[in-house]
Amino acid sequence: MSYLLSVEDLSLKDRSTSNDVLRNISFNLREKEILGVVGESGSGKTLLSQAIVNWLPENLEISSGQINFLGKKMSVMSENELEKEIRGKEIAYIGPNAINSLDPTYSVGAQLLEKAISIDKENTSKEILKQKVISLLDDVLIPSPEKRFYEYPSQYSGGMMQRAMIVDALLSSPKLLVADNITMPLDVTVAAQIIKLMRVLRDKFNTTIIFSSSSLPVVREISDNLIIMKNGSIEEQNSTNEITSNPKSEHTKELIKNTPKIWSENINFQNIETKPILSIKNFSKSYKVRDKNKFNSFYEVKAVRDFSIDVYEGENLGIIGESGCGKSTLSRLISLLERSDTGTMTFNGEDLSDFNKDKIKNFRQSLQLILQDPYNSLPSRQTIGRIISEGLLIHSQLSKMEIKEKVLSIMSEVGIDQNEYNKLLVGKSGSFRQRVSIARALILEPKVIILDETLSSLDQKEQEMLLSLFSDIQAKRNLTYIFISHDLAMVRKSCNRIAVMYMGRIVELAKNEILFDKCGHPYTRTLLCTIPTLDKNPYDKNLYLMDGEPPDPTEIGTECSFKSRCPHFNNNNKKGSTDMGLIEIQSGHWVDKCGVDCGR
Repeated sequence: MSYLLSVEDLSLKDRSTSNDVLRNISFNLREKEILGVVGESGSGKTLLSQAIVNWLPENLEISSGQINFLGKKMSVMSENELEKEIRGKEIAYIGPNAINSLDPTYSVGAQLLEKAISIDKENTSKEILKQKVISLLDDVLIPSPEKRFYEYPSQYSGGMMQRAMIVDALLSSPKLLVADNITMPLDVTVAAQIIKLMRVLRDKFNTTIIFSSSSLPVVREISDNLIIMKNGSIEEQNSTNEITSNPKSEHTKELIKNTPKIWSENINFQNIETKPILSIKNFSKSYKVRDKNKFNSFYEVKAVRDFSIDVYEGENLGIIGESGCGKSTLSRLISLLERSDTGTMTFNGEDLSDFNKDKIKNFRQSLQLILQDPYNSLPSRQTIGRIISEGLLIHSQLSKMEIKEKVLSIMSEVGIDQNEYNKLLVGKSGSFRQRVSIARALILEPKVIILDETLSSLDQKEQEMLLSLFSDIQAKRNLTYIFISHDLAMVRKSCNRIAVMYMGRIVELAKNEILFDKCGHPYTRTLLCTIPTLDKNPYDKNLYLMDGEPPDPTEIGTECSFKSRCPHFNNNNKKGSTDMGLIEIQSGHWVDKCGVDCGR
């Protein structure tokens, strides 16, 4: 049998250390096959993708083995031959960082058209190539492609940018598409749309696909066959069904064991019947943004709209929603890093609306915020001990020795070796850095901690370890957590109550088990149907997955902001409702009125 791609005993080594970073990789790929590559951070997925397109970092080289594509030995081809014959033409590569892949000073369409012109060999007219680009934008489900052709990267959402990069890859009609972690930075709804799109494009363009990810459930959705990687080697390879139902290697078994079981496991939380520690009433926040197309003109972005909630002492409250729904703005408002336009907030019964400096200083000692990015939220030039001690230096009168003793104690509590006290963060993993962030927050003995996408940049194993740590700390300190996330699998395991946000508002609020079993809003059903999991999901994607993007936040009116995506609303026959406002459909279960009227 002839194969489109054959990788034979491939090994890569680091020139500076002579250490192998990939070892003895072998597999074959048939035409129109989708091969999934799964592994944790550092397993070698991205290096394998880069090796296939022969696009390796300068310090790496192929030490043994070869890659055959369409009968050609790529490892012996010159850089000029690769550029002219293979890379970006017969083989296309898409990476995870779509936002930074295009020049922000040129329109998306202009850059895609430039690519189309550069690879055209038939002297096709510019207008015909432009129509080809617009047609491909339509194929990847970018709305209003003629209009979007002229827009700039900054005007595209993350999901739309990833679609644009798929167009960039498809322009050359490649025989092989290497998709490296392309769903990693995306919300679950957008990721599900991209996976569905990739299958459609495979059939329409007869393209073979290598799809890599750290998420086994995500890869299972799309792949015919699977490769499981660990530490630069293949642990197991077989058909997708065989690996997920009958794994052979211990590593694969552990990977499956650590994958969240959302529907097949009973998850019960005790009822929290305490007084509210934090009460938010009618928070709203808008931003004025300069209009690039008009001189001295601004438009208003409504980030948070009429948001109200009580947070109970000792509970874990989850706030979920897609990127751009206002979650992170809300975390800044709650932590008083920004001031709301309207509304009030009380903490332990004390009103903080007057922004009294003494009140705020005491409040910030009682409420701490841990951010998503552990690389940019911590100072790289300070020692770990100095980073953790910062809060004490501001809020306490302790001596240097007392501060050091307290820091060392906190380091032990969060699982950081005390020998790291005088070291820098250089070379430390994301998980280690988040432990430093946790220690820095705990040093002031807060009552409430906001976790703003704190675990989203970590793989499943690292997430599990930190969730266990959060649970242990909560048991010792009676903490209240607010989990802000787009990861429903994580929220399912960790939160008593869950609030669903859409375009700055709560559209549903319920206890964990009620939300997952009897959700009342169509948007919640969309989120639930896209959870990456290996067990059977009762919410069918064919019924509940929405296409399209959220509405422009500058054009939100007083009606339901979900109506443009709602399956029950149609402008022609006026089905559905545009009334808004939470109503209680059963004890503790609140749903936006439009969701109730649209048929639960």
